[in-house]
Amino acid sequence: MRVAPGFGSRGIEGKIEAIRYVRENEIPFFGICLGMQCAVVEFGRNVLGLKDANSTEMTEDTKNPVISIMEEQKKIKNKGGTMRLGAYKCDIRKGSKAFAVYGKSRISERHRHRYEFNNNYLAAFEKAGMIPSGINPDNNLVEIIELKNHPFFIGSQFHPELKSTVDNPHPLFVNFVAASLAHSKKK
Repeated sequence: MRVAPGFGSRGIEGKIEAIRYVRENEIPFFGICLGMQCAVVEFGRNVLGLKDANSTEMTEDTKNPVISIMEEQKKIKNKGGTMRLGAYKCDIRKGSKAFAVYGKSRISERHRHRYEFNNNYLAAFEKAGMIPSGINPDNNLVEIIELKNHPFFIGSQFHPELKSTVDNPHPLFVNFVAASLAHSKKK
């Protein structure tokens, strides 16, 4: 299952429930931007037991803001072209699924967002099995998450579709499709 990028609260609870289903049933998952953020919310609620885990984009006063607005975005009132835009470095953890996908430890990917994984929850997520396999080396923001004991469960804060073409598809898409085909053949 792929959960695409998006904005706002429309359809969020359905996305979170679908992510729970694929996580529990070991169905391949690839979340992009909001898709990754929904995966973090789902994991917070259903694995860590933070029943009110949410993004401050959806519930500004949530008691467990596992996804929150970036610090540099808090003062911006006129939204316009003020998101975190453009390419940023990402260090990939060796031994991770993301490292197997990319085959290298430093990548650069393009972004378009205001909300990020809240690092105050990072230790609890990692202890429970959600691995921060890609980290921005300049500001320590989580760029890629994956599940330790799942055949293919990856979320990216960045937008790999912005670097993908018909002649040169992005390796995350290629590997997600391969995992989905392998899963379908098991049935």
